[in-house]
Parts: sequence; C-alpha cells; structure tokens
Amino acid sequence: MFPEFLGAQKNILELLPGSEKLGYNEKTGAHRLVGSVNFSYQGNTMYCDSAHYFDKTQEVRAYGNVHVTKDEINLFCDSLYYNGKTRKAKLWGHVRVRDLEYKLTTDTLEYDSKKAQGIYRHGGKVESIVSPEVLTSRIGYFYPQSRSFFFSGKVTYSNADLSMKTDTLQYVYAKQTTYFYGPTTILKGKTILKCERGWYNVETEEGRLIQHAEIREESKIIRGDTLYYQPILGHSFGKGHVYFKDTTEALEFYSDYAFYSEKANYSFLTGHALAIKVQKNDTIYLHADTLFNQNDSLGNPNYTVGYFNVKLYNTAMQAICDSMYFDRVKNILELHKKPVVWAQNAELKGVKMQIHLNDSLLEKILITENASAIMEIDSGKYYNQLAGKEITAFFKENALVRSDINGNARTIFFPENEEKTDSTVVIKRLGMNRLYASSLRVYLDSGEVRGVTYFDKPDGVFYPMDQLNKEEQFISDFMWQAVLRPKNWMEIIH
Repeated sequence: MFPEFLGAQKNILELLPGSEKLGYNEKTGAHRLVGSVNFSYQGNTMYCDSAHYFDKTQEVRAYGNVHVTKDEINLFCDSLYYNGKTRKAKLWGHVRVRDLEYKLTTDTLEYDSKKAQGIYRHGGKVESIVSPEVLTSRIGYFYPQSRSFFFSGKVTYSNADLSMKTDTLQYVYAKQTTYFYGPTTILKGKTILKCERGWYNVETEEGRLIQHAEIREESKIIRGDTLYYQPILGHSFGKGHVYFKDTTEALEFYSDYAFYSEKANYSFLTGHALAIKVQKNDTIYLHADTLFNQNDSLGNPNYTVGYFNVKLYNTAMQAICDSMYFDRVKNILELHKKPVVWAQNAELKGVKMQIHLNDSLLEKILITENASAIMEIDSGKYYNQLAGKEITAFFKENALVRSDINGNARTIFFPENEEKTDSTVVIKRLGMNRLYASSLRVYLDSGEVRGVTYFDKPDGVFYPMDQLNKEEQFISDFMWQAVLRPKNWMEIIH
C-alpha cells in the first residue's frame, strides 16, 4: 500500500491549472495559493483549498479538503505539512489513505518517505475495499515497500466469520498472514485459538500458536507449548506439554507430541503419553510411550491403542504390559506381552489378558497362555496360587470371587480355620493343599480359597503345616511382583 508515497521526484513545486489566486511574501519566503489549489511537487499531485510553499526550506503546508494522489494512491485530510528536505509528512483531521485494496482512516498520520514508513498514534482503522476485512488499533505502522502493517494497543481483526484480538500484530497482506506478539484470541466459526505469539494465515486458516497455545473445537480441546493448525487438511498437532480433551466422553490425554485429525477422527500421542478416563465410580489412568485414539465417522468413541511400557491405574485395579487395546464401545481392555494385573491382594499374569469393565468396575478377566493368579496371605508369608493354560477370573465389587481354570489346572492354597474365644478370633492355617486337574473352579473370598470344584479325577495331596513340601509350595515360574505395582496414578508416568 502507498508505494513511494511522497517520494523524491522533483524538488520544484509545479503549479497546475485551477488555482484562483497566487501570492508571495518576501519576508517569509512563502508562496500562498488560494482557491481550488492544484499543484505537483516531488512526483505527487495535490489538491486543497489553500497552501503555503516555502521554496528555501522546501516545505509545504496545505489546508482544507486536502487530496494527494500518486499512481493508484489517494490521500485525504483536513491539513498537511510536508518537508521536502527530510521527506517527512504529517497529516491532521479525518485522514484517509487508500489504494486499490485497502483504506486507512485515522485522525493523525506521520509519514517518512525515506524509511517508507507511515505511523498513526491515536487510533486507526484499516479496511479492505474488496472484502469485509477490518483492522483497528491504537497505534499502527505501515510499510509500503514490504506491503505490511504493524499494529499495537488493543488490536482487533475481523473478516467474515473470523475475528482476532491481540496486543501486537504484524499483517503482511501480500501473504495474507498475521504475526502476533502478545496474548491473542482468534475466533473462526465455532473454533477458538489462543496463544502468546505465533502466526495465522487469514486465507488458508493455517497457523502456528506458541506459548500457552490452545485450540477449542466444539467438544475437543488441545493445548501445548506449540500448536500447528491446518483446518483445510483437517489436522492439528502440538509439541511440548500437549493436552488433549474430548468432553463428549470425559477423556483426556497428555504427551510431549500429539497429532489430531478431524477428518480421519483420530489422535496420536507420543512421549510420556497419559490418558485419563473419568467414569462414574472411579477414574482410569493409562500411560504408554505412544497412544492412538480412534473415533468413528460421527466422532463417537471407538478404540484406544497403547504401545510400549503400558501402565494402568485406578483405585480398584492396576496393570502393566507392553501393549494394549481398549474397545471404548464394549468397554473391553486387552493387554499383550507379559501383562500383570493387580486387584486387591491378587496378582494375575499371562501372555494375554482381556479385561471386561462395567464403568470402572471389574467384571471378569480372561487370561490365556501360562495363566496364573496369586493371592498374598499372612503378609506375604504364604501365597494361594492358581495356574493353568487359561483362567477366567470373575470379580464382584473389584474383588476376585471365582476362577475357572482350563487346561493343566493347578491350585496351591493354605486352608484356614477360625478358632473363636469369648473375645478374639484366631486364624489358624491347617496346612497346604496341592490339587492338579484338567479343569478346576475355585471360589475365593478376600484371597482365601472357600471351595474347589473339579470336573474330572484330580491329583491332590494335603501337607500339614509342619510337613510342608517346599518343592510343591509354589507353582512353576512363581514370581510375586508387587514391587512393580503402581501405588498411585503419578507413579505410572515415572
């Protein structure tokens, strides 16, 4: 806008036809032009009601309906001062400057043609002539050569369904790109963008948001140190302390890096990734190196996948494994590669687990391949143990109450007997039961075995407590891994 406005062309004022009166004051060296003044000076044509020209100092003062034109640029104001030596101008009163694209209005304007810089300091407005684009600010700079504006002080931008508020803004209108350097809020349709600095293309809607960055899209919220927004591609991605929330299902994600595709309805998070699922009775915390979250075409929850170093925590259940798959429709969680699950005093292991949830409550766990369930009793002095090719563990209020063992079923448990006196109840271990069968059903209460049902001829033996066989006291590959059990949700991210 305004290229080479008031630039140096000719240093002689050339009077054009139209002026009604011309006078000269020898003392002041001023030429006075009155009545429909029309002249050319340094390549600019000027119209006004009256003007003074000082040829020694090369100064021009114009008054009343001032109009300056050069090429495609038109400037209007009530009065104007221009110094031909310094090539600086100042305009007062109803200042308006326009080219073929934009119009600037303000009360006072300064222009330095050497620096190709114009400044207003007391409020101004820039409007597009060809679109509904409007920019306002308290202070504004425009640079004709670079075709850009710089605004500060309560800057606002609006264009159709786009609006922007910030403290400091640079607008390179040749690229249709805004650069902001202060707290900024952008509203585009139903999408809200916030940050401390960054850039935004008003044509492509693409942007980069830096420091306390946030994007809100209806039910989705994304925050991070740096966010990239690409709505035409349907993408958003962030770096550094990324937070993603889906309010439709109370699901939150944290990570170092995140990618979200609105078109493909998925999000990808990596680097200390953490998912939080708020449910009716409890909250589930899920950590992994990488999390992948998929919704269906309508945006409804579908599934979540976790890769490497997976850890899960809620007050009723904790788990670790290498990878997991969570069906958010059926509320089924699958754990793969050496999973371990803890529920109350039970530790369950296998090659693969399928956990059925009802809200945050455990319903059952299907354990396949080298399955085992161990219950700590008497503060770790003894362990009730179940093992087999496959175990289906049933829970009631998150407590293990029954286990169906199929294929090479084994159980080792220490039955107890209660001895009551008038004031106390003493628990006494009777001995150790070791029972093998092809299939077993075991009933439990607080980790204690209350009954065993076998479906074929079992191989069983009972050892009194003073005759325990240490070779048969533990199932093969016995390992109590309580040290790996997360004690709170914060432990799973360290």
